[in-house]
Amino acid sequence: MFKSLLSSVITQASCQEGAGYLKRADTDRLHEIFLKYATVEKNGEKHITSEDFVRKFLGLFEEDDYNKESVKLIAGIVDMDKDGFISFSEFQAFEGLLCVPDALYKTAFQLFDTNGNGLVAFDEFAEVMRKTALHQKLPFNMESTFVRLYFGKDKKRLVTYPEFSQFLHDFHEEYGVEAFKKCDKDGSGFISAGDFRDIMLSVKKHLLTKDLMTKVINASGFPQGERKISFPYYMAFNSLLNNMELIKRVYLNATNGHRTQEVTKEEFLHSAQMMSQITPLEVDILFTLCDMIHHTNGGDEGSEVWVTTPSRNGRMVYNDLNSITPEQYFKQVTRRVAEIKAVSSPEERGVFIQILESTYRFTLGSVAGAVGASAVYPIDLVKTRMQNQRTGSFIGEVAYRNSWDCFKKVIRHEGVFGLYRGLVPQLIGVAPEKAIKLTVNDLVRDKLSDKKGNISLYAEILAGACAGGSQVVFTNPLEIVKIRLQVAGEIATGNKVRAWSVVKELGLFGLYKGARACLLRDVPFSAIYFPAYAHVKAKFADENGYNHPLTLLAAGAIAGIPAASLVTPADVIKTRLQVVARSGQTTYNGVIDATRKIYAEEGARAFWKGALARVFRSSPQFGVTLVTYEILQRLFYVDFGGSRPSGSELHVATPIEETMKKPQHIGGYQVALPVLTGLETKFGISLPRWSYAKPAQSQAQSQAQ
Repeated sequence: MFKSLLSSVITQASCQEGAGYLKRADTDRLHEIFLKYATVEKNGEKHITSEDFVRKFLGLFEEDDYNKESVKLIAGIVDMDKDGFISFSEFQAFEGLLCVPDALYKTAFQLFDTNGNGLVAFDEFAEVMRKTALHQKLPFNMESTFVRLYFGKDKKRLVTYPEFSQFLHDFHEEYGVEAFKKCDKDGSGFISAGDFRDIMLSVKKHLLTKDLMTKVINASGFPQGERKISFPYYMAFNSLLNNMELIKRVYLNATNGHRTQEVTKEEFLHSAQMMSQITPLEVDILFTLCDMIHHTNGGDEGSEVWVTTPSRNGRMVYNDLNSITPEQYFKQVTRRVAEIKAVSSPEERGVFIQILESTYRFTLGSVAGAVGASAVYPIDLVKTRMQNQRTGSFIGEVAYRNSWDCFKKVIRHEGVFGLYRGLVPQLIGVAPEKAIKLTVNDLVRDKLSDKKGNISLYAEILAGACAGGSQVVFTNPLEIVKIRLQVAGEIATGNKVRAWSVVKELGLFGLYKGARACLLRDVPFSAIYFPAYAHVKAKFADENGYNHPLTLLAAGAIAGIPAASLVTPADVIKTRLQVVARSGQTTYNGVIDATRKIYAEEGARAFWKGALARVFRSSPQFGVTLVTYEILQRLFYVDFGGSRPSGSELHVATPIEETMKKPQHIGGYQVALPVLTGLETKFGISLPRWSYAKPAQSQAQSQAQ
């Protein structure tokens, strides 16, 4: 009775705590999924068997020769009353448990709490531990002082969850010490390089990256350059690998957040002592490992000593650390839970917060747009003049032979500042134009994304098209004033043309002359540009989903090439409609009329005038704009509780997240697989997958089973 009551209390606590960290899927939806796997009825209620939960729902141990004992232990994490069947309340409780920040520790605790009383006894711990692959390969001394300190001299003390979490944290380190002692048979404080390799590949394998395993451990290329490994070196080596996330923070502290800046050993040591007590020996090992992995000259086959060439003269950069940083499942699970929470509850943010976020985006977009426009404005002026140049036979000699000729003549006749005619109204209009474009694109993307934040290509194109259409209300008045100022220098008059005089001359409705052509240009441009930018950026991101500013600039520029070039005909028509026709030049009465007359008088090639200049202007402009926008967000980041604007930050799916793409895994169950995998990578608790050892066993062993 007491046992059942205690299990119920633990179940309710898990549900309540989990609900506080992650908005779970609707109970009806969860129950619907539960019923798909519930094949047993007990006391009038449906239940899931241990095998169905582990093998069918979680997708683990799918082999025909699976280890039934391992399946039973994993199912026991969920099966609170340990009757071999999982009820809906237990199914729901585990979903809630997966949502809490310490889900990994609580899951491990429930694995060892085999009788479900909320406490772990020594016998329970020993029973589970002896079934692990690690213990079978390298048995742990269950009579050690370490064990007795936690479970008491007579090993009768029951350990609570907080105490057991500390025990698990220390246990794996003690396992490594025990392994060293077993190999150091004469008590000299040294073990052979071969023993070191065996320990690292068995007890400490989860700390090793592929590069470390192949280039250092398997090759016996240890930084000491000796056949013996001392205990201080052994402890420092493992401590370093255990704390690689801290090492990364020390590096970023030394470089003020720059990931490409080279750091010397002395600079790193100084930063380390400011943040944490990382020992000089650990730092020595760190720099030597970076050297070995990236600049290693192999010796003779079988040699235990490798000669290393210093990388970058004893310096390292951030990417060097990735080669020796083990995959941190616990960190990724925690981040994933935070992402699910943010995506699943955007409606919980108040109106005031959303207004502040829009103001924040507007401000950053304005600054970024101004920077981008200023950077390429001379090219834009040349493009406009080339597009306005008429080549009909009755016009006479053309003013400019090509874009370069136009550029030189503007400087010769109008001075360097002539290249910036119309810049002021451009900068005034860029703020609302960029802000509304980014805001509408984000808004439509959010509406068309599913609950997991995924969006189809068609939805991306539609979002971009809506963004392009919405900006015309600001773009058209801005561009017609800018264009008339840009071509004013071609007319030799004594009067200086100013922006305000152009606005008064046009009037309100005149400011929207050529708006249809502007729509024909801006809608397809944004429909092409935003999806292209997102996908190119994804390709350029590193393995952590991080984009260096140079990759952002490249992604923005590359995406601008097809977008700018393909809409040039619409841009030519818009330019012709918006400029003031001089004496002898053809006038136009709309998009269709302009299209017919341009084709009749100048041919199809006229529609592509200034295409090269347009690409050279639009491509770098958007590259500069978006890289500025991204950098501003990184420098002045404010968390409003929602998703960042589209294009500001890319999340690249990790291998762990790929494993979570199970249609029946909603809510907390989205992190079920990485949490269970974390039992091995965090604590070394690896349960055998098969019912027998793999290579093939002897006939006598088969008969014995």
